[in-house]
Amino acid sequence: MTFNKKKRWRIIHGQPLTEMDRRILYWENKGKEVPTRELIRTPEEIEGIKRSGIINTGVLDEVAKNIHAGMSTLEIDKICYDYCTKHGAIPACLNYEGFPKSVCTSINEVVCHGIPKEDDILEEGDIINVDFTTILDGYFADASRMFIIGKTSPEKEKLVKVAKECLEIGAEAAKPYGFVGDIGHAIEKHAKKHHYGVVRDLCGHGVGLKFHEEPDVTHFGKKGTGMLLVPGMVFTIEPMINMGTHEVFIDADDPFGWEVITGDELPSAQWEHTFLMTEHGVEILTY
Repeated sequence: MTFNKKKRWRIIHGQPLTEMDRRILYWENKGKEVPTRELIRTPEEIEGIKRSGIINTGVLDEVAKNIHAGMSTLEIDKICYDYCTKHGAIPACLNYEGFPKSVCTSINEVVCHGIPKEDDILEEGDIINVDFTTILDGYFADASRMFIIGKTSPEKEKLVKVAKECLEIGAEAAKPYGFVGDIGHAIEKHAKKHHYGVVRDLCGHGVGLKFHEEPDVTHFGKKGTGMLLVPGMVFTIEPMINMGTHEVFIDADDPFGWEVITGDELPSAQWEHTFLMTEHGVEILTY
């Protein structure tokens, strides 16, 4: 193998360039950031990630069947752990860089990485993000959903709805041979239309063979910036949309240093899918 002049995209001697090779090299020679070959999944790897995604979706479906006012977030953790392990998979969050539980449960003003606790009891009107990542046979899939507990305020209900729209709009903006920045631009535009803040300190990411891989998928930005999106890439889009400021902080009372809170302590909402980029746009691998 040799490298082109920027030493990013490997050219294999004795093999003709594919159309994808040519398009990647074109953009790299224009000074754009492009993926390495290692970020483009083989058909076998894609099938493995899809199988992991099926278990991941099953976990969140099981939560949807059982979540209710009066239950603790620790009970949600048990539901997720039990379903995941029963189906031969591993909860990726458990003990990841010191995270003590199997799932992230983020209520109201907790943006993300909320730690399940026995004394965190869901109440009527709460909104909660449940974020789970599955490892099945070495393949990772990652998704989260928002749940409204009973009847909530119109303001919270709208926030949850717009956050889901942001995910859908971001996915629609993700095109083969487009750029990561196209996703963030579309999401930020929609959130700002509703006067919401888009969290900038956290982002989506490549996923599949590892928990977190390139590229960073920011949920704000300019069109035509960031990494080139190429068929075979797998990544998450997971916009965190705040009712107020986009700023966040780490909860000082969290001994593990994980829980992220909105800067003004107004509610936040987030939805997440794992996506495969194809020749025709993205395919959802988790729900």
